[in-house]
Amino acid sequence: MEEQKKRTEIARLGQFGLIDRLTSGFEPRNASTLSGVGDDAAVVVPGEGEAVLCTTDSFYEGVDFDLTYFPLRHLGYKVVTAAVSDLLAMNALPSQLTVSLGVSSKLSVEALQELYEGIRVACEEHRIDLVGGDTRSSMTGLVLALTALGLAQKERIVRRSGAQQHDLICLTGNLGAAFMGLQLLEREKRVLADVEHPEPQFEGYEYLLEKYLKPRPRTDVVEALREEKIVPTAMIDLSDGLASDLMQICKSSDCGARIYLDRVPIARQTSALAEEMHLDPVVAALHGGEDYELLFTVPLSMQEEIMRLGLVDVIGHITPASTGCYLVTPDGQEIKLKAQGFQQTN
Repeated sequence: MEEQKKRTEIARLGQFGLIDRLTSGFEPRNASTLSGVGDDAAVVVPGEGEAVLCTTDSFYEGVDFDLTYFPLRHLGYKVVTAAVSDLLAMNALPSQLTVSLGVSSKLSVEALQELYEGIRVACEEHRIDLVGGDTRSSMTGLVLALTALGLAQKERIVRRSGAQQHDLICLTGNLGAAFMGLQLLEREKRVLADVEHPEPQFEGYEYLLEKYLKPRPRTDVVEALREEKIVPTAMIDLSDGLASDLMQICKSSDCGARIYLDRVPIARQTSALAEEMHLDPVVAALHGGEDYELLFTVPLSMQEEIMRLGLVDVIGHITPASTGCYLVTPDGQEIKLKAQGFQQTN
């Protein structure tokens, strides 16, 4: 018989004891962090000419994640990715993070330590300091609220509103994999709902699971752009799907766009599972969301520099606002883009 896992009730430690336990492994690594966990407020001091950018995200059990199949360590990593991705989309590198929790009695101290282990790994990989947060009880399951701070030189901050006619539309990574990973998990949950010893079938689709459960923020792209002295004219992170997020850039920049279907990268596993589940991989790529890749525009004159970067695909170009936003198929047909979530047919 397996040794029963140790379970420590949260009430045994109390609020401050729990916070001390969860944050004990976090050490500051940024010069801009003067004071973090352990004081009443964090103290962050930017360097000369730098601006501090701030963004907040919240995640609710049963809405944004399902603990039936979402390992808490992966969840910790993913919420950090989601929080800092908005900073990367403004050409800022993340530097500080606060994490607030709403926890129910069904979670043990050990479970929350697993969650914070994922947060710690993400912070270490991307040189982020945990500088504060809060912990409260919750009657509706696990709730996380993260506030991320980032630093950027003022003249290098990128907004959604700067795209110009003839700019190239650039994309990091491939699309639709995270959504198909979610579909795989949901399918196995349904199929194995009444099975006593479930054995989910994930073989051959490990990449899709990683893209959904543990997406990595594209810090590498922002760092590469800095090294090459490339400042995008507009940028956004792909959390809601390519169609919706591209239309956000077009709305803010008062422009249109043409993207080309044969240039939109879709992973082999994404196409294979979509075919198996009778779904359209193109629709998943356009509307699936949670890819956390970066979509940005640069002047046409920078095409050579962008191609030399090697981390992005050029998938289209910016057009006048009067021309609208369209996807162009290989045979030249233009399909109007719509900002919509993925609608699955049962």
